[in-house]
Amino acid sequence: MGLMDHLSELRGRLVRCCLAVMVGFIACWAVVDPIFDALVAPLLSVLPDGSHAIYTTLPEGFFTRMHIAFVAGVFVSSPAIFYQVWAFIAPGLYEEEKRSIIPVAVMSAFFFVSGGAFCYFIVFPNAFAFFMSYATDTIVAMPKISDYLSFVLKLILAFGLVFEMPLFAFFLARMGIITAELMRRVRRYAILAIFIVAAILSPPDVVSQLLMAAPMLVLYEVSIFVAAGFGKKPAKEEDESKEKSEGEDGETADAETKTGKDENTSEKP
Repeated sequence: MGLMDHLSELRGRLVRCCLAVMVGFIACWAVVDPIFDALVAPLLSVLPDGSHAIYTTLPEGFFTRMHIAFVAGVFVSSPAIFYQVWAFIAPGLYEEEKRSIIPVAVMSAFFFVSGGAFCYFIVFPNAFAFFMSYATDTIVAMPKISDYLSFVLKLILAFGLVFEMPLFAFFLARMGIITAELMRRVRRYAILAIFIVAAILSPPDVVSQLLMAAPMLVLYEVSIFVAAGFGKKPAKEEDESKEKSEGEDGETADAETKTGKDENTSEKP
């Protein structure tokens, strides 16, 4: 295929992805209220008496639900989007890479959902309770619902991406960019970077930062084992294993030759 043929195919794949997102958006719009209630439940559970979540403009409620339906639609249509990406790149992959793409995709979805679930069930209750603890009888919190939902969706996405760390380590180790030994050697700098990232992505309080940094530290250690198990072998080890394999093949061939000679000798009178 020429360049224009590739571009034409890419355009067709992108159009199909957009259509899939549109179908997902329409499907999620039909159930947007339950999704909305689930997202605001962690906030409403910690709001003190007399406090409410509010809208500050007339169309805010409508556009907030449209935003939720769109994001949910992207998640719902993600299998179709992945298939279109796969269909576009599959002709350029080796058979071994084609066999590994499905397990990698499943693990990617698993880690992302695990990160979002950890954020929703662990981080949100503790973080929101901490924020609401500063409300008093005279100063009552009334959070703006659009700002809250934007913050919640960004945080869920951040935790989902953070939980992909073992998968990133798998790809980088397979390409030979990182090794388990390198990750162990720079562990102290990685810990510092993890707390910096947690401070940037999480709300500005110690509890939320620790709740984000703790799983990242665990995932970093898991990534070391992933790099050790699936990393690219050094050239020296590959040569040694190749020589060992060639030596075993040579010994096998000599043994077969010797056996053949013995059989020929035994057949002579």
